[in-house]
Amino acid sequence: MTYTYTFEDIKDRPVAVIGAGTLGRRIALMFATRGGAVRIHARRAEQLAEATDYVSQNLPRALAQRAEGQSGEVTGTTSLEEALDGAWLVVESVPERLDVKIPLWGEIDRAAQPGTIFGTNSSSLPSRLMAENVHDKSRLCNMHFYMPPDINAVELMSDGETDRGLLDTLLAVLPEFGVQPFEVRKESTGFIFNRVWAAVKRESLAVVAEGVARPEDVDGLFKHTWGVLAGPFQMMDVVGLDVALDIENHYLREFPHLPTSARELLQAYVDAGKLGIKTGEGFYTY
Repeated sequence: MTYTYTFEDIKDRPVAVIGAGTLGRRIALMFATRGGAVRIHARRAEQLAEATDYVSQNLPRALAQRAEGQSGEVTGTTSLEEALDGAWLVVESVPERLDVKIPLWGEIDRAAQPGTIFGTNSSSLPSRLMAENVHDKSRLCNMHFYMPPDINAVELMSDGETDRGLLDTLLAVLPEFGVQPFEVRKESTGFIFNRVWAAVKRESLAVVAEGVARPEDVDGLFKHTWGVLAGPFQMMDVVGLDVALDIENHYLREFPHLPTSARELLQAYVDAGKLGIKTGEGFYTY
């Protein structure tokens, strides 16, 4: 089947966000800015409560940035079936591990209704690698958000069989929710921005691992020379150093010639329980 919709077709149908972590709750926030229903799914009730609280607290600010914004209804549920009921779109945002994503997509595929669009927020894994339990692979794609509402970009990449109408639908509809989509026109590990950003992160980590600079020196130079609000180490703390390590390990498997000093520095912080903002300490203390 085809997956061609207009905003009028989907505005009264819910969006399901699977995963209530740092990015999952931010994705839910953006889909809550046009008055529709958003359902966040996670297995732990306390994480759901934190995610829905985040959306409630930040929705007024997100709406203030929108010319035609309207507050939506956001609910949390530990039931996957309840989250998917009637949804036009499912966005999966769980850790960057295929042993987690592959079985989860099988559960989603069994519970979702025909015509539901499937998007994985994976920042480094092509969706085709997690598609073995998805019967209709034409409805799956990568749908990688950055850090909304502050960075409102999303990259779309085919799984190799993705319906063209699905991609065209997302390219047309996502701006209605305040995010700007960009299509990755050929499968690429790291997609567009992250492929460039990975090299920046890796070299930033290397100069610190080698004792050439401190994290605050690298970040200070970035902010001073480029006029950005945060440097590489601050941004890694926001995303989570465990997530950054998972991504780096994936790149290392794909490109074994890469130097390992960046991964080793991240591993030391993760082993010490210093994961960034979410644990109160990473490269910086919060």
